Amino acid sequence: MTDLRVTVDIVIFTIREASLQVLLVKRGVPPFEGHFALPGGFIRVQESIEAAALRELYEETAVRDLFLEQLYTFGDPHRDPRGRVITVAYYALIASDKSSVVAGADAAEAHWFHVEKIPNLAFDHNDILAYALERLRNKLEYTTVGFQLLPKKFTLSELQGVYEAILGKRLDKRNFRRKIALLGILKPLREWHRTGRKPAQLFRFAASHFEKLRDKGILFPF
Repeated sequence: MTDLRVTVDIVIFTIREASLQVLLVKRGVPPFEGHFALPGGFIRVQESIEAAALRELYEETAVRDLFLEQLYTFGDPHRDPRGRVITVAYYALIASDKSSVVAGADAAEAHWFHVEKIPNLAFDHNDILAYALERLRNKLEYTTVGFQLLPKKFTLSELQGVYEAILGKRLDKRNFRRKIALLGILKPLREWHRTGRKPAQLFRFAASHFEKLRDKGILFPF
C-alpha cells in the first residue's frame, strides 16, 4: 500500500510597489531543485495542520499574528513525484509595512513576485496560486481582507490602491471615496501623512461599523 503524506502550502500576499505580490521561494532540494514554489512543507507527526501552516508562515516571513485562512485541499495523485502527497493550501495576508521575508531551511532564496508575472512553479503551485487569487478577489465584496493588507493607519489613496491592486483594474477616485464614506467604516484621525505638496489625512478601520453592515447583508460595491 502506498504511503500517504500530507503537506501544507501557503500563498502569502502583500502590497508592494503599488501591486499585489506573492512570496515565492526557490527550492534548494529535489524535486524541482532551482524552481520557484510556494512556501510550505510536510506536517510533523505531532502537529495539527493549522499549526504546520503557522510554523511555515513564521519561518518564511518572521512575522506572527497574520490573517491566515484555509483555502483548499489539492490531491491529484500525480501532483508530487515523491509519491502520494496531499497538500492543504492556505493563504495569508501581510500588511505592506511588515513584508520582510527570510528563506526557509529548504529554500535557497525568497522573493516577492507580481501576481501577473509568475514563473512556472514547482508541483501544482500555479494552480494553487490561481485559486487563491480568485478567492481573494471574491472576498473583497463581503469581508475585510483588503484592510488586512494595510498598516493600521492609512490614507484613502492607500486604501484605493489596495483594492486596485487586488482587482487588477483602476477605480474612479471620486466614486470610490463616495462609496467608502457612505459605508461609514473608517475612523478619521487627527494625523496626516506628509508626502508631496498636500498632506493626506490618516484613517483607521472601524471594525464595529463593518460588523453591523455585514449583519444587514450590505456588500462592498466595487
